[in-house]
Amino acid sequence: MDVNQTKQEHLLALKVMRLTKPTLFTNLPVTCEERDLPGDLFSQLMRDDPSTIRGAETLMLGEMLTLPQNFGNIFLGETFSSYISVHNDSNQVVKDILVKADLQTSSQRLNLSASNSTVAELKPECCIDDVIHHEVKEIGTHILVCAVSYTTQYGEKLYFRKFFKFQVLKPLDVKTKFYNAETDEVFLEAQIQNITTSPMFMEKVSLEPSIMYNVTELNTVANGDHRESTFGKMSYLQPMDTRQYLYCLKPKPEYAEKAGVIKGVTVIGKLDIVWKTNLGERGRLQTSQLQRMAPGYGDIRLSMEMIPDTVNLEKPFDIICKVTNCSERTMDLVLEMCNTRTIHWCGISGRQLGKLSPGASLSLPLALLTSAQGLQSISGLRLTDTFLKRTYEYDDIAQVCVVCPYLGSES
Repeated sequence: MDVNQTKQEHLLALKVMRLTKPTLFTNLPVTCEERDLPGDLFSQLMRDDPSTIRGAETLMLGEMLTLPQNFGNIFLGETFSSYISVHNDSNQVVKDILVKADLQTSSQRLNLSASNSTVAELKPECCIDDVIHHEVKEIGTHILVCAVSYTTQYGEKLYFRKFFKFQVLKPLDVKTKFYNAETDEVFLEAQIQNITTSPMFMEKVSLEPSIMYNVTELNTVANGDHRESTFGKMSYLQPMDTRQYLYCLKPKPEYAEKAGVIKGVTVIGKLDIVWKTNLGERGRLQTSQLQRMAPGYGDIRLSMEMIPDTVNLEKPFDIICKVTNCSERTMDLVLEMCNTRTIHWCGISGRQLGKLSPGASLSLPLALLTSAQGLQSISGLRLTDTFLKRTYEYDDIAQVCVVCPYLGSES
């Protein structure tokens, strides 16, 4: 890791080592069938091997720990820990020792030293130790700059630096998709892929909604009196595996009543992801604020508040629609109900709904029947603003399943 060695002979020696946890030992088992020439020889050797797990010798994962042999990978969201030691290799006392550790990234320089005060003196064969920690928040090249200044017993002031370069990699690939419901609800699908070379334990994946929304996680299923994760009790994500998380966001009542809140770009919130690797090394990532382009509804929005899932053929049924004035002016509305080939409205067409102020809504109970079986789209509603003589037509408002109650009733 050291990319720059000073050529001048110094009284002090600087050593920098990364602090990381060990990993479990892995071996490559060699087996054969008992009828083969080696017989039980390979199995006996594995049973005698102290690094294998008793009763599971053919598994690659052993029960012994292995100390890291190299610098290893550092991933975004993890905590970088390093041990810095300054040792007096000379036979004289060194005075006024100052050790500084800075981390240089592509955008900033951070001071990681626990203390910026000088040490009065350092006797021969003694050392100054320091441990630094830093939560990595940037991807790319990082340079740990360690600088040591000191004064010899003859009053000469000396100074040297060492540079340690390492790369910070991206641990997860996060993709998001938005689905707009017919109501103000928004469904967020978050696809999270482990792009490291080791499995991860997903400790937490949550959505922190913006101030306008309440969120419901859809990643659990009911099991008796409690709920269980859809991913099972052991939430491991293997290398290159992808997992989908689903969330439902609904505007808070004080914002849902304002028609303007559903227009334009809407801030949804941000994902908070916490995972653990190896022997419990913790990492955490938070995405930037997620934004979606909310659908535009024009001046008037017509939505469905209540509709049955299944209705009988040629039998009237009731629905409730909601009309919202999304404009900045008052409207005087007239409702017209136009029959289609399969949809037949019950009631008087052309009735006055009255004035509707900006941002206001009204519930509209209606009755209709269908003349065809199967999945039918409800269409044929028309609203007219008498102030501006402007007409708004609504087709495919919702869908309903139509069945014939007489089919299959006779034995």
